[in-house]
Formats: sequence, C-alpha cells, structure tokens
Amino acid sequence: MKARLAWGLAASALVLLVTAHVVSVAGGGDLNLESRVFTSAITLVFAGVGVLIAVREPRNAIGWIFLGSAVGAGLGSLAGSYADYWLDGGSGSKGLGEAAAAYQEVSWMAFILVPSTFLLLLFPDGRLLSPRWRPVAWCAALGIAGTFVLSGLEPGPIPDHPELMNPYGVDSPLLDALEGLAVLALVIGLLGSALSLILRFRRARGEQREQIKWLAFAGAVAVVTVLIGTALYDVVGETAANVAIMLSVLALPAATGVAILHHGLYDIDVVINRTLVYAALTAGLATIYAAVSLALGVALGAGSTLPTAAATLAVAVAFRPLRARLQLVVDRRFDRARYEGLRRIERFLEDLRAGRAAPEATGEMIAQAVGDPRLELFFWLPEAHLHVDAAGRAVDELPAAGRAVTPVRRGTLELASVVHDPALAEHPDLLESVISAAGLAIEIARLRVEVRRQLAQVEASRARIVAVGYEERRRLERDLHDGAQQRLVSIGLALRDVQRRLEPGSAPATELDATVAELAVAIEELRELARGVRPAGLDDGLATALRELAARSSLRARVEATDERFPDSLETAAYFVASEALTNAAKHARASEVAVSAVRRNGSLVVRVRDDGIGGAQPSAGSGLMGMTDRVAALGGTVSVDSPRGGGTIITAELPCES
Repeated sequence: MKARLAWGLAASALVLLVTAHVVSVAGGGDLNLESRVFTSAITLVFAGVGVLIAVREPRNAIGWIFLGSAVGAGLGSLAGSYADYWLDGGSGSKGLGEAAAAYQEVSWMAFILVPSTFLLLLFPDGRLLSPRWRPVAWCAALGIAGTFVLSGLEPGPIPDHPELMNPYGVDSPLLDALEGLAVLALVIGLLGSALSLILRFRRARGEQREQIKWLAFAGAVAVVTVLIGTALYDVVGETAANVAIMLSVLALPAATGVAILHHGLYDIDVVINRTLVYAALTAGLATIYAAVSLALGVALGAGSTLPTAAATLAVAVAFRPLRARLQLVVDRRFDRARYEGLRRIERFLEDLRAGRAAPEATGEMIAQAVGDPRLELFFWLPEAHLHVDAAGRAVDELPAAGRAVTPVRRGTLELASVVHDPALAEHPDLLESVISAAGLAIEIARLRVEVRRQLAQVEASRARIVAVGYEERRRLERDLHDGAQQRLVSIGLALRDVQRRLEPGSAPATELDATVAELAVAIEELRELARGVRPAGLDDGLATALRELAARSSLRARVEATDERFPDSLETAAYFVASEALTNAAKHARASEVAVSAVRRNGSLVVRVRDDGIGGAQPSAGSGLMGMTDRVAALGGTVSVDSPRGGGTIITAELPCES
C-alpha cells in the first residue's frame, strides 16, 4: 500500500510538471526559463530519490518529505506556467490566474525550506535525535507554515508578476508581528536542525557516521559552489554560474539517497579526500599556468606562443610532485590514520632496504599501521595450494570467526591474505593504501618464506635419507653379527673339533690348524667391518662407544662424554665424527695425543676432537672431513675445523637435538 502511495505521489509530481510545460508551450511564453529548468530538475530529483527511499524504507520519513517536496515543486511550476499563460492573454479564470501567481511566489518554501530543516533533523533514519528535539521540529514546522501563509498575505504587487496586486494581501500590524515570530521560529528550526546533525555526527559510529558524511560532503560542495559561483558571476557568465549552483544544490537529495540506500557503494572518506586533493591541485595548477603565462607574456609581448607553451610545460612538470604534496597535506589534516599508517610503512621499507628489518615482519607492521593488533598476514603458495604464516607453517583454514579476509594481489598473482578486524571495512582506503604501500615487502616476504619452506623440505628429505641409511647400516650390522659372523665362528669350532681327532703334528692337522687361523683372521676382519657399518658399542650409549673407539686407537686418547642418550641417528653421526677425526690424527697429523669430548650444550650435542699434531687440515672434495661435514649437515648440524699449521687441529661438530 505504501509503495503504491509512493509511486502515486511521484507520478503526480511528474504529471504536474508535464502539465506545466504543456501550459507554458500553449501560452508561447519562455519567461524565467532558468527558473523553470531548476524547478523541473528539483521535481525530478526529489521524486526519483523520494520514491526509492519510500519504497525501500517506508518507515523513513525522509522519503515522504522528498515526495511531498516534489509534488510542491511540480505544483509551483504548474502555477507559474498557468499565471504566465493567463497574463499573456490566454483564456482562463481571473481568480485562478491570480491565485496561481500568488502561490507560485511562495511555492519555493515547499521544496527549499522543508528539506533544509527536516532533512537535517531526521537524517538518516527518519527519526529525531531524541525527544528533546521535538520543540525544534515544531519551531521548524510552525516557522515554515507561518512564513508560507503570512508571505502569501503580504499586500502589494506580486514580485514575479509586478503587474498583479496580491488578491489575498492584508495590511495589518498584527500580521507583521506574526510574520516576525514565524521568521524567528524558522531561524530556530534552521539552526537547531543544523546543530542536531552536528551532534548526531559526533555521537554516531560506524554506518551512521558514514551516512552523515555523505550529506555533509554534499552540503559543503553546495555552499562552496554557491559562494564561488556568486563571486565569479561576471567572470564565468550567468548561465555557467547558475548551472553550477543548480547542480550543487541537486547533489544534496542525490547524496541523501546514496547515503540511505547505498552508502557503502563508494567510500565517502575517499571521495572527500580526492575532492580536496584535486580541487586544490586544479587551483594550484591554474595559478602556475596563469603566473607563467602572465610573466612571459609581459616579458615577450603579445602574440608569442612561447608563454602558452611554457605555462603548459610548467603545469605538466609540477603535476606529480604537487599532487603528492597535496595528498600528503590532506591526509595529514583530514585522514590522520591513513597518513600515520603510510608513514609507518615508509619507515619500515627504509629499514628493510638498510637491512635493519626483516621482510617477515611485514604482517606485524601492517597491523600497527592500521591499528589492528590481531591482524595476521598469511602468504599464499600457489604450487602447494595453501596458506602459510611467516614461519612457513601451513594453515589449513584461515581464521573466520569474527574476522574479515582481504586478499593481496599483484596484478593477477595472488600473494597473500590479510585477516583483520571487520571494522576496518568501514575505512577501506586505509587498509588498501597500507597494503598497496607494503606490496613489495609482502612479495619479498612471500618469496623468502617459500624458499625457506622448500629448503626445510629438502633438509627433512636429507634427514630421512640419512635415517634410512642408518637403519639399513644397523640391519646390516645385525645380519653380519648374528648371521655370517656366527656361522664362521661355528665353522671354526667344528674345525677345531675335527683337528683334535687327528694325530698331532700330522700334515692334515697342520693344514687344518692353518685353516682355522685364517678363519679367525676372517672373523676379526668381519667384526671390524661390522663396527664400521655401525659400532655395536652404540647399543650401550655414545659414551661407551667413544671409549671403545679410543681404546683401539694407536694414540693416547682421553674421552669425556655424557652418559645421556640421544636419538640413534645423532649418536651414530657423533661416533663417526670422532672416528674420522681419530683416523686423521693417526694417519696425517703426526699427533701423539687426542682428546675427545661429547656434551649437550644449548640444545645441541657438541662433539669435539683435539689433537697435538702438525695442523693444516682442510676439508676438500672427497676427503673424510667433507664426508663428515655432509653427514652432520644432513641432520641440520654444522662442523668447524680449526687447524692452524703447527698448532694442532680442533674439529667441532654441533648436532641439534630436542630438549
């Protein structure tokens, strides 16, 4: 029902407007053409915006106020057209013609004063700020009604039709006093409505605050345009000034419709920001152009094309630096959050270039720049089809509860996702500007995280290969010990038993004795081979295995080792480090004494072998030291060799272990 009423009022306004134009054409008059164009535009805009608001939000009084203003503007246009038609000699009733002329004189109050007061009082939800503002609303209503009626009763000629005397004019001191009271009430209504909107804005948060910004922006543009248009009336011409003023005034209902129905369609902060920047930029460039043209024109004289060319070049050169400077000034004054955020990102990028900051800290810096301490930055790895954090840990699903996600892209390439407070969506320019400014740092951090993740996968793969190798060595050592070695021992015992049955000193007994001796040598060699695959002493711990190793060495060896147990792969690697170092000391270093230590230190198993040899040891391809280094590196450890010539050699291996 309300929708039908809204469309009916809009249709009525259009019918009144079309009838006014038909009557005007029939009378052949074109008087006050600009006024008619303005009234027509007001009618169309108020009707269009009003019906949209009334249909979408029928409880919002602003839509109905706009529809009533449109009907009033259409009726005023029709009244003016009929009055002109009647005065130009057309047929019609004298009383109706005089009434139309009188109404047309005061009709502007319906579509100017009513929106100017009640729009501000009721914006944006159609309700007063509080019941305490009802007296202001009553003052506005009584002031408009009183001014409308009492202005229509003023005696004398009708201003727009001076040839007509107001048929409803009444000359009375009482009416003058009442008109003064009406004007006072109207002023209270106008000032009170403006104050109401200011207080509403100060108390508003979130969506309502953004809506009020739309209306405030349109009002500021209208005021500035009216002031500039009036000041430059003779410079730009009457038509241009009137058109600019008319469009700026029409922007008020348009901005109201956008604010109520689609305020999120565009970020009003961005609109205001860009308007200020480009308005100041236009004024600045125009000043530069005029100054250069005037200066060179005076110097070179009239008729030269050089001043124009030089002024154009000056404008082109000054555009980018002037725009950047103005953007900085506007941000600092009107968008402090964006200004501070971008400055913070700039300082971070400077630290990044100087090596004072790591790209992985980009997420923390963005969080500080936008004022959301819980903000998280997750990097997208397209090949793996997953998100990871700054440490390279996979994230199966981005946090969703109470959070919003903004993707970060460079062209068509997706770089990352920012998980942030949904409230930042109210200031998209802040978040988008900060993300854009930090784009290079985000891309560098993503590449570093991806490389680090790939290296970790390679290291894990190497560790798995080493672990498999160790396990295979251990199996081989068990097979040699429990299989072939035991069989050979059994064969040796059997041969000894046969030998005892033979005559001592006989040729077969002698040959069999030599065979058993060779078999014993083979068993010992097999035992050494098994120890090389994996020392059996490691079953009792690293300390035991190192002491057995030192006992077999040809050098004097001291061992200080913890009795703590470590993972088998670490103990095996540590054993072979000590074994290789002892072998090198005996074969190449000409050492007489070796000290071996194995302790836990700072979360690592540290194995150190020190000899008193000639020094000069250097890892080289294919050498035992290089193999030792590769074996330790596969487990994430490091090997250092300190071997000055004549000063002995110290080999230190650090193998990270779980605490």
